[in-house]
Parts: sequence; structure tokens; C-alpha cells
Amino acid sequence: MSRTNGLLMSATIVCAGLMLAAAFGALVLAPNAVGLTPDETFAQRIIYFHVPSAWLSMLAFGITTIASIAYLVTARRFWDSVAVSSAEIGIVFTLAATASGSLWAKPAWNTWWTWDPRLTTYTIMFLLYVAYFMLRSALEDPARRARFAAVYGIFAFLSVPITFMSIRWWRTIHPILIDSKDFGLSRGMLPVFFLSLIAFTALYVILLIYRVRLERTREQVDALRERFGY
Repeated sequence: MSRTNGLLMSATIVCAGLMLAAAFGALVLAPNAVGLTPDETFAQRIIYFHVPSAWLSMLAFGITTIASIAYLVTARRFWDSVAVSSAEIGIVFTLAATASGSLWAKPAWNTWWTWDPRLTTYTIMFLLYVAYFMLRSALEDPARRARFAAVYGIFAFLSVPITFMSIRWWRTIHPILIDSKDFGLSRGMLPVFFLSLIAFTALYVILLIYRVRLERTREQVDALRERFGY
């Protein structure tokens, strides 16, 4: 166990270093985009935080779905712990993506928010996973809670591909980076962009490990309370 904790601590330190490097690259090293106003130039740097946050929110919900399917197949509580932990982290990244997107939208679109198809479907996705936690809190029996949450988690994931494809299916003012040459970024911006993606992905993995361990500890404490009646 001590070796595992040591490896986890080392991974945490590496992740922290990646996050610091990504922040320094985004705010200092990355060149300014061409043809933007001064306000838009500064706001454009939010892309190094906004896109990874949006990517991780969808990845986290995807992991919740995979873990939910695994729970229904195996009935192992471990998979329920992974599902709820990943969904919780996904909620955090969803809020981060929404907040950073609003900071970019104000100078770019002259508004903090607009009911653009991407923003609308992203909000629906967020609310579906908020309901996921409401469902879990309404059920006291652990096995029943895990089973119902797993089924709902699989259903809620349908909102993720709809959100991803919304800017292709409907007219929208939201930029499409993934279909653009070099992601719509200059060569000098690409290294920092991919560094940010790697750093945020590492952050998700580290957070998931810690959150699963916390969830497992909580389950053990609840089992002891039920066993000894306190």
C-alpha cells in the first residue's frame, strides 16, 4: 500500500508540474492570434483551458457510462464507485468549460451567454447529470441506488454525442476546432494547446483515482456504521 501511495504521490507531482507548464505556456509562451482586437487577443488564451475542460467533461461522462455498464454486468460496487466519481468530476469540468466559455464569449460575441445550439445542448447535458446525483440521493439502499444510477447514467450519456454533433447538425456561431486545419490555430499555438490537453487529461486521471479511493472509504465507513448500529 505504501508503494502505491508513493506512486500516486509522484504522479500527482508530475500532474501539478504539467498544469503549471500548461498555464505558463497559455499565458506567456503562446503567441497571440492574428487579426483580433486587444480584448479578443487576451480572451483567446482561454481556449487553452476551455477546450480541455469541455473535452474532459465529455470523457468523464463517457467513463461513467462504461463503469455503469460494467456494474450492471458484474454487480461489483467498485464500478459504481468509478461511475459516481467520474460523473462528479465531469460536473466540475462542465462548470469550468461553461465559465471559461462565457469569458471568451463576452469580447467575441458581445454577450456572456446565448442560446446557441452547442450551449443549449451542453446545458441539457449538465442538467441530466445533476439529476443523476438527485436520483442517487433519493435512494437509500446501496444496491438499488447503484443499479438505478447505472441505468440512468447510460441513458444520460445520449446527451454527450448530441452535444458534440450539435455544431454540425444545426447552424451555430460556435467555432468548430476539430474540423479546422491545425485546429484553427497557428503552429506556434499548437504545442501549448496539446500540452494543455495532456495536462488536463492527467488531472482528470489523478482526480478520479483520489475520488474513487474516497468513495470506497465512505462505503467502508457506512458498512461499519450499519454493522455496529451507529
